[in-house]
Amino acid sequence: MKIVYMGTPDFAVGALRALIRAGHQVAAVVTQPDKPKGRGKEMQMTPVKACALEYGIPVFQPVKVRAAEAAETLRGYGADVFVVAAFGQILSEEILSMPRYGCINIHASLLPKYRGSAPIQQVILDGEKETGVTIMQMDKGIDTGDMLLQRAVPIAEKETGDSLHDKLAETGADLIVEALRKLEAGELTPQKQNGELSSYVKMLDKSMGKIDWTKSAAQIERQVRGLNSWPGTYTFLHGKTLKIWESETVGDAEKAGGAAENMEDAKKHGASPAHGAALLPGTVAAVEKGAFYVQTGDGLLKVTQIQLEGKKRMEVKAFLLGYRLEEGERLA
Repeated sequence: MKIVYMGTPDFAVGALRALIRAGHQVAAVVTQPDKPKGRGKEMQMTPVKACALEYGIPVFQPVKVRAAEAAETLRGYGADVFVVAAFGQILSEEILSMPRYGCINIHASLLPKYRGSAPIQQVILDGEKETGVTIMQMDKGIDTGDMLLQRAVPIAEKETGDSLHDKLAETGADLIVEALRKLEAGELTPQKQNGELSSYVKMLDKSMGKIDWTKSAAQIERQVRGLNSWPGTYTFLHGKTLKIWESETVGDAEKAGGAAENMEDAKKHGASPAHGAALLPGTVAAVEKGAFYVQTGDGLLKVTQIQLEGKKRMEVKAFLLGYRLEEGERLA
């Protein structure tokens, strides 16, 4: 098939490669404009643009794809179908109806649940056991079109936003090739979404990474994994930002006390098994060589990998060799 491919981030690269390898003719790649990045503010191309140039595919980067001149450019490619994966702009009804087979979207969730821009991270935050990819016929709504094909992906116990992203990108690449083959052969039956089962996920924001220690240890542990690597999860220590990269839940202070070598000192600050529940959320309950434990609204969070503002990411064991952290201190 003759395809116009619309995508921008890393998630969309695998599917583009898969379509090329499957023998489809990619007439053009449409992606977001280059943007300045880093301290030097050098212009940086999108991952999808870099992939397109690797294969010698023409690249179109409209500031507003809904503009009349952009629509005319798209029409000029004469594509059979537009394939869309995390493009980043809303398509007009004119564009949606332009190609013979319409616009087909690769969405990183099992629709109708988790519509929106950040379903990969949200399923981890919510403690879901399964997610997947949906190939969808786009309409004027946001992720509301008919479903064409789905494939489930299990969520591992220690899954992070990054690891799940890679799994779903790979699944999406396989599934779009299968979907286009079945679409051309007339073997797909569009399925309406049940709007009553839907939920909408907003765009990721740095503020989402701030830890509220009144939440449960389980919720915070999922936050650490789900927002890894961006925007990351953070709190504050002695006025500096402290990112938490790896953690696990501990049921109560007694479990932490059994692990901490200096639990006797922690007891002086109320971190004894009998009084652990009385600790204020955000209080360091115990410190050992390879971890420290923080009281939450429900249970303790064992922290094993961190990054203090101005420092590199490191294991807590290495951090404690050069930084004194005491039981009873509060993380803001």
